Amino acid sequence: MELFTPEFWSALLAIVIIDLVLAGDNAIVIGMAARNLPKENQKKVIFWGTFGAIAIRSLLTLVVVWLLLIPGLRLTGGVLLVWIAYKLLVEEKSHEVKSAGSLWAAIKTIIIADTAMGLDNVLAIGGAAHGNFLLVIMGLLISIPIVVWGSTIILKLMERFPVIIYIGSGVLAFTAAKMIEEEPMLSGIFGEAGIVKWGFSLLVVVLVLLAGRIKNKSKTRAQMSAG
Repeated sequence: MELFTPEFWSALLAIVIIDLVLAGDNAIVIGMAARNLPKENQKKVIFWGTFGAIAIRSLLTLVVVWLLLIPGLRLTGGVLLVWIAYKLLVEEKSHEVKSAGSLWAAIKTIIIADTAMGLDNVLAIGGAAHGNFLLVIMGLLISIPIVVWGSTIILKLMERFPVIIYIGSGVLAFTAAKMIEEEPMLSGIFGEAGIVKWGFSLLVVVLVLLAGRIKNKSKTRAQMSAG
């Protein structure tokens, strides 16, 4: 992928959207881990906890980008990402993060919790980057400040406007489809035919969004019946 082409900018936009949608609950993790500490220590915890989590996530993402070059792993990652896109729509997230009693315990809690929660984020960004390490770094640099300082606002917006979650899920599903299409083992199926690739991508996005919508409607009906 050449630098600063339309394809490059669209991939960068996809990475930023993925970061915002999947990492929007980081503020909750940070807040719960640091809530019992003195005020003067809370800023230190937020800074060093976020710095450590970012460093580990960046390293993992670069490793994933490299691993996706191995034959068969793009197909596996793409299928897994389809499942993640679906889960984003239907799964009710819980934040079981204990408050820590000391500065370093809180920092460790944030790094561990964020790394565990960020595995889907790492895979999604690795796929959206199409093997371009510069895209990974640029995406992280753009989205990290937004996530750290604006994640509470993002969460409220997603609760108020659920369509944002559907947009994020659609981007994930599209990224998953592209990963599957780029699998060398499937080159005989997709080849260079653009219409086949776009048709497959559209099918994956529609199926994921439709399945999530049906599942959410059935959950709502079940809750109403129970109530």
